[in-house]
Amino acid sequence: MQIILLERVEKLGNIGDVVTVKDGYARNFLLPGKKALRSNEANRKVFEANRARIEADNASRRGEAEVQGKSVDGMSVVLIRASSNSGQLYGSVAVRDIVDSLNEQGANVSRSMVVLERPIKTVGVFEVRVSLHPEVSVTVKVNVARSPDEAEQQAAGVDVLAAMFDTDTAGFTEAFDPNAEPGTIPVDDDAAPAAEAAAGGEAEA
Repeated sequence: MQIILLERVEKLGNIGDVVTVKDGYARNFLLPGKKALRSNEANRKVFEANRARIEADNASRRGEAEVQGKSVDGMSVVLIRASSNSGQLYGSVAVRDIVDSLNEQGANVSRSMVVLERPIKTVGVFEVRVSLHPEVSVTVKVNVARSPDEAEQQAAGVDVLAAMFDTDTAGFTEAFDPNAEPGTIPVDDDAAPAAEAAAGGEAEA
């Protein structure tokens, strides 16, 4: 289907561009969202007659978004979630969770503005894009942690999962005897004298 764009649409074009898109995308998203008109002679005349007003309205909304962006850009939200020891969440972080947390801080954003490229399913700090206007985007940080303490560590740049694994394995060293026969079970140094004494007693017997 050919359409006339009424606003900039990412990866498609700018106001006034005539582009071809899939019918379903046009009918389900672009047309009902008033982002485009069907491209025909009547609509082209309507668009050209109203082009100046459409561009002025867009400029006004862009200006408001730029002002809003100054306060939203760089915002950080903390979401406490349960996870396995490997950091995999029991579930995932949804757009609604991010929007609710941002709005609690006065961001005034809607779900359609948050661009989540893929579901967040692990703990960590993630950068998420917020599209305040087709021509204005900002970035916020989403800090997903298992506790407020871990969230503070992650905000400071600490990889809490790596730190946890380092702690679990610290101090563990496998006993190794270079002279042992293959398959021989290593013996602790403290137990070695006792083992040798027992072996000697068996030999005397």
